[in-house]
Amino acid sequence: MTVSPHRGADFEQAARALAGASKAIALTGAGVSVPSGIPDFRSATGLWLRYPPAEYATLSAFRADPAKVWRMFAELERMLQRPPNPAHRALATLEAEGGLAGIVTQNIDGLHQRAGSRTVIEYHGSPATFTCLACGAGYTLAEVLPLERPPRCPAPAPGGRCGQLLKPDVVLFDEQIPGRALAASEALVRDVDLMLIVGTSCEVYPAAELPRRVRRQGGLLIELNLAPAAGLDPDVLVRGDCAVTLPRLLEGWRQARGRPGGAAP
Repeated sequence: MTVSPHRGADFEQAARALAGASKAIALTGAGVSVPSGIPDFRSATGLWLRYPPAEYATLSAFRADPAKVWRMFAELERMLQRPPNPAHRALATLEAEGGLAGIVTQNIDGLHQRAGSRTVIEYHGSPATFTCLACGAGYTLAEVLPLERPPRCPAPAPGGRCGQLLKPDVVLFDEQIPGRALAASEALVRDVDLMLIVGTSCEVYPAAELPRRVRRQGGLLIELNLAPAAGLDPDVLVRGDCAVTLPRLLEGWRQARGRPGGAAP
């Protein structure tokens, strides 16, 4: 499969490439969730402006002052109430119809799963589950909601309950990407010959290494972003709001495959 490098919103070219791929995956970042009302954390209205990472987004900060850091975690919980947008739904439909093997996301909002995507690897975890920092017991958000804030582990322990801090399963700045996520992405990227890059600047590693890996395998890169990611050099660049461009790409892919159109769920 050969595609000439292109620097315009050529949906037909992108759709043909996607239709010709034997295994395609997507890499997504903050931009895919902006249309759902979740600002990029690094933007002028983003989370890091109000909660500087050094003060709020490290495990050491949480251990030192759990109540302070929980103010940020509470905002992450509210993020889970935002609805998926047409970009999330288009990716879910593409997977359901056989055009996408899975998604690696840097987002923690769970919107891919709520839109219906089934194979989603979350590099930076999720605030929808919790782990006790002492005994390692795990809990869902529904189990934690009735607890005090910051929540304490209710697991049985000698003489009562564990009572130690519960932490949302989000990856903080002084924590490592979970090994299971890295292993899952390594398996997913194997044999990939096309990657959709959506709403990410491809500057944060190890996620930023994945497009380079696909390129080394001889695969194609289709970028759907408001502005080009620095140093990426995609084969096809589609500029614009991904809530508009991804549904259009889905329809183009359907046409290239000779399938009837239809609204994404």
